[in-house]
Amino acid sequence: MSLTLYPAIDLKDGACVRLKRGEMDQATVYAEDPAAQALAWQTAGFTYLHVVDLNGAFAGRPVNAPAVRAILAAIKIPVQLGGGIRDLAGIETWLEAGVTRVILGSAAAKNPALVREAAQKFPGRIVAGIDARGGLVATEGWAETSGLPATELARRLEDAGIAAIIYTDIARDGMLTGLNLAETTALAAHTTLPIIASGGLAGLDDIHALKTASLTTRNLTGAILGRALYDGRIDPAAALALC
Repeated sequence: MSLTLYPAIDLKDGACVRLKRGEMDQATVYAEDPAAQALAWQTAGFTYLHVVDLNGAFAGRPVNAPAVRAILAAIKIPVQLGGGIRDLAGIETWLEAGVTRVILGSAAAKNPALVREAAQKFPGRIVAGIDARGGLVATEGWAETSGLPATELARRLEDAGIAAIIYTDIARDGMLTGLNLAETTALAAHTTLPIIASGGLAGLDDIHALKTASLTTRNLTGAILGRALYDGRIDPAAALALC
């Protein structure tokens, strides 16, 4: 079984950045030209791109639209986009603009009816983002933590018609401390939906461990690559070869 690796382009004020634990004041700028960075990841051999409008996630509406559109114009590989997309009109706008899949994060927890409606209207093109702190779902750019267990939200989304779940351990995101494979696998056990692991991936050992886990937990299908990729801790060719 192969895994899909998704290089992350997180957008803050028009630049490509990485955060630590989702803290906006802990941003490291890696590229002033996100479109050029996206093209570089495509050239490196990656087959799917993960883009997040960080400002949009906090504002509840798209903020970095010009940068997203520049990325879409620069590359041919598919893009999944999240951050500040809260209604059907917004989803439709981005899908028509060329985004392959829209990620619904806060909406997945707060507006399940929207998730179901969107998944029915756009089959295979809606992904749920489950972001957790201490096993509990966080929303609004991770600024709010609910009392809802991530595993319970995954169970509720089982029959919603979504294409996949991206599961992020906020405490590890951007910290290079390794994937929380135990929690990710536990979440995967509560659903048959494909699970994409995110948060803390530090090197090839994490990818190898995820690959091994996917042999028994068949719905572990991929991982988001962030700071480790930008810091040069992961060689793209070696990572893709592992998958």
